[in-house]
Amino acid sequence: MVKTMDHSLWDNLRGNWNYPTSMRFGVGRIAELAEVCQLLRITKPLLVTDAGLVKLPFVREIIETAHAAGLPIKIFSDVKPNPTGKNVDEGVNAFQQGQHDGVVALGGGSALDAGKAIALMVGQSRPLWDFEDVGDNWLRVDPAGMAPTVAIPTTAGTGSEVGRASVIVDEDRHSKKIIFHPDMLPKVVIADPQLTTGLPPHITAATGLDAFVHCLEAYCVPGYHPMAEGIALEGMRLIKENLPRAFANGDDLVARSHMLVASSMGATAFQKGLGAVHALAHPLGALFDAHHGLLNAILLPYILVSNRPAIEDKLAHVARCLDLEEYSFDGFFRWLMSFRQALQIPDDLQTIGITTEQAKQIGELALQDPSAAGNPIAFTAAQYQQIFVRAVTGEWV
Repeated sequence: MVKTMDHSLWDNLRGNWNYPTSMRFGVGRIAELAEVCQLLRITKPLLVTDAGLVKLPFVREIIETAHAAGLPIKIFSDVKPNPTGKNVDEGVNAFQQGQHDGVVALGGGSALDAGKAIALMVGQSRPLWDFEDVGDNWLRVDPAGMAPTVAIPTTAGTGSEVGRASVIVDEDRHSKKIIFHPDMLPKVVIADPQLTTGLPPHITAATGLDAFVHCLEAYCVPGYHPMAEGIALEGMRLIKENLPRAFANGDDLVARSHMLVASSMGATAFQKGLGAVHALAHPLGALFDAHHGLLNAILLPYILVSNRPAIEDKLAHVARCLDLEEYSFDGFFRWLMSFRQALQIPDDLQTIGITTEQAKQIGELALQDPSAAGNPIAFTAAQYQQIFVRAVTGEWV
C-alpha cells in the first residue's frame, strides 16, 4: 500500500518519459503492469526475479493484481546475485516450457540482467557466449527470436532497466561477460520508488554508490559526449543529496524517488563508457561472488588515486557541481571518503573476505574486461594487479 502523502508533491515526482526507453515513473505505478503488458501484446509473461525477492509479500501482491486483471504470470526465480549462464539457460527452458510470450524482469541488477538475457535467448540457435559484446557479435542475434521485456527495478544502483546489455558469469572461464544487443533495451520500464523501500541500509548504500560510480566513471571517460556528461553530473548531485537520506530512513519516498531516477541516469550516462573500477569489479564478482555495488564502492578511491594525473581537472569540476567546500581533486577525494564512511562502506577488500592469492589472474582479467577500454589511463595487467593488491590491503598509494 502507498503511504499517506501530499499528492501535490508526488505529482511532481511522477511522469511518463521516453529516455532512453518508455518509462512510467512514480509511486504506485506498479499497478499499471497489466496495462503495459496489454500494450506490448504480452498475454502470458514469465516473471524473472531472484530467490530472495520472490518470498516478499509485494511480489505476491503484484501477481495477484495481474491475475485479477486477466494476466496470468508464472515465476522463474533461480537467479544468483551474480547471474550465470546456467541461470539463463534454465530461464529459457522455463519460458519455452510455459509457452510464454514476454518477460517481466523484477528486482535488482541480477534479476534484470538475467531477465533481459533470457528474453534475448528464447529464440536463438547460437549459444549465449556468441553474443558477447566484442566487435560485431551482436549482428549474430536473430532479432525475431527475442521476446519483449518489461523491467521493474527494486534497487537504485545498476540502472539495468535502461541498458542494452546483461552482465553474466561464464562459470567455465571464471569471468563475467557482457552480452549485448540494441533490442535488449526493455520496451517499458515501471519505476516505482515504493518497491525500493524494503532495501536494508547496507544494500541501499552499496547500490547507491554503484550508481554514483556509473556516473563518475562515465564523466571521466575520454571523448566528446556532453549529453552523457550532463546526465552524469546531475546523477551525482542527486545521489549526494539523497543517498544519505535513503540510508537513514528507508521509507523516505522522496529520497527513494530521486535515487531511483539517479540510478537510471547512471546507466544512461555510461553509454559513453566505464573504466577501471568496473574492469576490476567484474572479475572479482565472478571469482568471489561478491556484491557488485559494494565492490565498486570499495575500489573507487584506489582507482581515483591511480587515475589522478588524467582526471584532476575533471574532478575539480565535479567538486564545483556538487558544491563541495574545495573545488579540487583533493577536495573531492576528502568528501568521497567521508561520504563512504557515513554509509559504512569498508575501506578495503580484505574486510569482505577477498585475498591476494589470485592477484595475477585478476590483473589479467581486468585488462581483458571491456570496461578497461574507457579508463582515462591505459593500465597494464601488472598495474591492475598492483591496484588490486593495494585495495585488498588498504594502501592508498
